[in-house]
Amino acid sequence: MKPIPQALVERLYRDAKADRWSVPVERFAAALQASADKASPADLVAYLKGLHLEDLAVCCACMAGDERAWDHFIREHRPVLYRAADALRPGGGARDLADSLYADLYGLQERDGERRSLFRYFHGRSSLATWLRAVLAQRVVDVVRVERRLDPLPEEEGELPAASPAASSADPDRPRYGALIQLALKATLAALGARDRLRVACYYAQELTLAETGRVLKEHEATVSRQLAKTRRTIRAGMERYLREEGALNADQIARCFEYVLEDVGPLDLGGIFRKDSASDRSI
Repeated sequence: MKPIPQALVERLYRDAKADRWSVPVERFAAALQASADKASPADLVAYLKGLHLEDLAVCCACMAGDERAWDHFIREHRPVLYRAADALRPGGGARDLADSLYADLYGLQERDGERRSLFRYFHGRSSLATWLRAVLAQRVVDVVRVERRLDPLPEEEGELPAASPAASSADPDRPRYGALIQLALKATLAALGARDRLRVACYYAQELTLAETGRVLKEHEATVSRQLAKTRRTIRAGMERYLREEGALNADQIARCFEYVLEDVGPLDLGGIFRKDSASDRSI
């Protein structure tokens, strides 16, 4: 696809009102070019004029980290995501997935000095609201597939004997692993900065929403989501390090520790850990 003429880029830039988000013309031109390259339209001008240009401009600004654009995005599209989540899984079961999208939309990983935002897959052919609903729907489908893979297979009557309690807990090291992983979690949380600990305590132990946690820390909820995602990775890495160095476990044993965590009901008692620590550490 040939480069888009500069005069056309500037006209579309004005139509998109991209200047209100201080989006550089070059960034907007790159987004237009990526959309055109992806579609390879026969009539380039008609194709570009038919894009949802204002939505594309907002995405460009969000990818650049513009706080005003993020405020606009959250205000306009959080209700859209929540309505879609409730339609996909009535009862609020998909709202956590909707909230988790913010971290991926912001982009926590970098490549060649640029954050890898999920917005880079938005090309403006549909509205941003429609695209977000499609992304969320795919996330829900992925979760359902995982849940179905984890469901036990139905047994034919009399075909297999029922598993005994002893068989389900055959690993004699399981109690030791459970105790070790609690210690690993406590040590890793203690090593976090006070602000990260407060954020984790609010969201996980106190079960506040992202918005409520943001009000406590005076942070935007998108910032809360991004920081929680980073902290989760830090906690996982810290726990693995503790299990390896303090617990003298190898990689297979560490993997089993986390498998047992997923199998058991609530073995990582965040609330209990924070309650125990609160008397001696007023920073959280």
